[in-house]
Amino acid sequence: MNTTLALVILVAYFGMLIAVSFYTARGADTNAFFTANRQSPWWLVAFGMIGTSLSGVTFISVPGAVGKIGFSYFQVVLGYIVGYFVIGSVLMPLYYRLNLISIYGYLEKRFGFWSYKSGAGFFLLARTVGSAVRLYVAAGVLQIALFNALGIPFEVSVFITIGLIWIYTFKGGVKTIIVTDTLQTVFLVTAVVLTIILISQELGLSFGGLVQTVKNSSMSQVFYWDGNDPKNFFKQFISGAFIAIVMTGLDQDLMQKNLTCKNIGEAQKNMFWFTVTLVFVNFMFLSLGVLLYVYAQREGIEIPARTDDLYPMLALNHLGLVVAITFLLGITAATYASADSALTALTTSFCVDFMDVEKRPEVERSRIKHIVHIGFSLLFYIVIIVFRQLNSKEVITAVFDIAGYTYGPLLGLYAFGIFSQRPVIDRLVPFICLASPVLTYIVNENSASWFGGYQFGFERLLLNGLFTFIGLWAVSKPVRKEEPVAV
Repeated sequence: MNTTLALVILVAYFGMLIAVSFYTARGADTNAFFTANRQSPWWLVAFGMIGTSLSGVTFISVPGAVGKIGFSYFQVVLGYIVGYFVIGSVLMPLYYRLNLISIYGYLEKRFGFWSYKSGAGFFLLARTVGSAVRLYVAAGVLQIALFNALGIPFEVSVFITIGLIWIYTFKGGVKTIIVTDTLQTVFLVTAVVLTIILISQELGLSFGGLVQTVKNSSMSQVFYWDGNDPKNFFKQFISGAFIAIVMTGLDQDLMQKNLTCKNIGEAQKNMFWFTVTLVFVNFMFLSLGVLLYVYAQREGIEIPARTDDLYPMLALNHLGLVVAITFLLGITAATYASADSALTALTTSFCVDFMDVEKRPEVERSRIKHIVHIGFSLLFYIVIIVFRQLNSKEVITAVFDIAGYTYGPLLGLYAFGIFSQRPVIDRLVPFICLASPVLTYIVNENSASWFGGYQFGFERLLLNGLFTFIGLWAVSKPVRKEEPVAV
């Protein structure tokens, strides 16, 4: 792609986001930043959440990984349906009943101070690392498409990228993001649809031919039944359900948007239509992956060693200008829709959960919010630079590896809190939350020798949550009749 054209596209794109932010942030205070004054239309939230959930990781890694793992990822997506049902029917009513800004306030009401700080702390760790990894994907693509030709090093381009996010989120927060994420989702979905159409035309396929090509490909196998295979259906499906619960229902980022709806009824409608749309969009990404491999094989193009590079390479160098423009807009929209909301959620959680801004006057709340917002922007930058030096796996695998260890304690805390009324020794909870990921890592590394060849996949998340649950049970006591019922 021509460097000048790429630059013009990005300038216009971010100009649009900044213009939207100035419009939506007019008169915005910290309540608008944290909750959008709880006035967001459910359908706007639902559509905008697609871009937040998918991110640049899905946009690049899912199509690329098809060559190695087929459609097995769709087993995880099917598990999402169960997870989102639990969120809509169990977690969201709880959050609305307690009128929470940060969902980790539940842990304080249920267990106490140290449990509350532990849960919020693990979210900050999980979301900071996970979102920085996702942003790293787009930064790498933009480096190839634009910044290399301009002679700008990766470290500088990442700084520019994060700076742009800060500019259009610093004032309006989630109120702005509800709108900008909706626009970015439009670009993301349009990008994948147009890419499928245009690559089908390159291959000379009608719609029926497209369907048959995907269906007949050896890469389109969805279900795997070998118990020792990490792609086993039951491992993937169950893990998908719990990944959805922890990475959406127990994650301030996604729940902050849901909590901007006017009431629980509208929030549940949002969750239903979000689920339906997300499943369909993920299937389109997998189908795109098959088409990319078919095209590369037909044209004699060598598949990159890192499958994450396949889609960017073909889109920017082989499939023509329209696909290149579409791809650039899609990857930018996917990643910024995820990163901007994460930055806002991290700022919200730290301000509410650790700085107690709810108890402060508005002027002081605003000052603290600005400082924290800048702080997390800088932290994103540091994590991306470090990850660039350390990563050796497909990015989507790395993200879920991280999630398995950092979200597990949250899963255990909420499961114990909801399904048991036993009080715990609150001061011991941080030690349990720290020990659980360590035990999970030890078991994961030795599972093949200990369990007859069994290898953990995404289900290490469940194991982590189970260790936390058992630990909480060990430091709990039966409920006395005179004690109040747990929240």
